[in-house]
Order: sequence, then structure tokens, then C-alpha cells
Amino acid sequence: MSSLSLRLPDSYHTAVKEIAVQDNISINQFIVSAVAEKIAAFETQHYLENRAQQASKDKFNAVLAKVPSTEPADYDK
Repeated sequence: MSSLSLRLPDSYHTAVKEIAVQDNISINQFIVSAVAEKIAAFETQHYLENRAQQASKDKFNAVLAKVPSTEPADYDK
């Protein structure tokens, strides 16, 4: 595991401290969790961008063409 020296504005440090106390976790646990969430968001965005590049309008239209042209049931409107 790595160690990191981090400089935070006082207002952020105070907010992190308060939230960590409320959640009954350490400041370190809070920051690790926040970093993990941000990494997951970036990885998700990257994954979706890659998937979008593989998209095919022709395939999309072919799938839509298979949808029956009927009214939805009353419970599904």
C-alpha cells in the first residue's frame, strides 16, 4: 500500500472530518472511498465511449425494425 501526503483547503478538511465522524469511519477511509468512486466514474465513462465507437446505426435500425407495430397493453402505457 502506498502513502500519500495530501494538501487540502481547510474547508475541505473540516467537511471531510465531519462526514467521517458522522459515518463512523476514518478520514483515510473516506478519502479512499471518494477516490474509488471517482476512478469508477472515469472507467465507466471510458467504457461507454469505447462501446459507443463500436455502435452501428444499421444494426440499431435492424433491431428496431423487428419491434411489432402494436399498441402497448393498458398497464404498460
